[in-house]
Order: sequence, then structure tokens, then C-alpha cells
Amino acid sequence: MRPLILAACLSLLAAPALAQSVALTGPAGQTAMVTARDLAALPRHTVVLDAHGQKNSFDGPLLIDVLARVGAPTGKALRGAELSNAVIVTASDGYQVVIGLAEADPGTRPNKIILADRMDGKPLPEKDGAFRLVVEGDLRPARSARLVTAIKVVKLGEGKPAGHAGH
Repeated sequence: MRPLILAACLSLLAAPALAQSVALTGPAGQTAMVTARDLAALPRHTVVLDAHGQKNSFDGPLLIDVLARVGAPTGKALRGAELSNAVIVTASDGYQVVIGLAEADPGTRPNKIILADRMDGKPLPEKDGAFRLVVEGDLRPARSARLVTAIKVVKLGEGKPAGHAGH
């Protein structure tokens, strides 16, 4: 009986640690887990989000910088077929949002998309979880998902050859 109780206690202690990481999957299936410590080592950005009439300041790395850890193309390498890649962000409650990989790159659009771990200078509130996707410039905050636990880059199509010039 004691080993069973000990195992149950250890699993409860491990649960918060698991919630403090995000599972990443890259475009070729590469995987990694990132923690708050990993995110803190990346360049930080701030986005002010107006959610339901309340403005808050969120801090965290650019999503594209996080995805680079699993081989997602960034900057000038994000062209051709890679422009059809999508990013699926999944929350612990099953909520999912999808954005185009190119949307996350500051070389493609001016609005930032960050993986926030701080709000108004403090860790995120418990209702938001350890990590929150924050999409700057959306007219409503529906894609600014709370409780983020997994982020996956998905190849949707072959797209045009890399030498193709956009219109």
C-alpha cells in the first residue's frame, strides 16, 4: 500500500512540472520540450492585448523564435513551399487555434505573435496556465489561446518552388 501512496504523491508533485513546459513539433517531425527557463533565454517582446475591454501587457519570446528550436524556417528561409506551413497551437483543455507560419515571422507582417509567460510584469495568472499565445493586431482575442501545452508546425502542401516570386 505504501508504494502505491508514494507513487500517487510523486505523480501529483510531477504534474505542475509537466504543465510548465510546451511540446513542440517541427515541420519534419522534430520534437522538443521547452520550459519557462528556455523561453526566458530567448529575446523578449511585449504585446498589449485588449481582451473584452481590459488591456494587459504580455511578455515572451516571438513564436517564430520558439519554433526555430524544432527546425521551422525563419526570415529569408521562409519562402516557397514553407509559406503553406501552418502552426497548430493546442491548450490543455483541448482548445486549438491555427495560424500560418508566415504570420508568425516579423519579416512577413508587423504584428507580433508571442508565447507569453508573463502578464503585467508577473507570471501569468493560473487561469491562463504557464504559457499563453498572444496575437497582436487581431480584432478579437480568440486566437490568443490560454493554457498552451503543444505547438506543432504542419506542412499543408507543396506550394510553389522556392524561386517563385509572390504577387
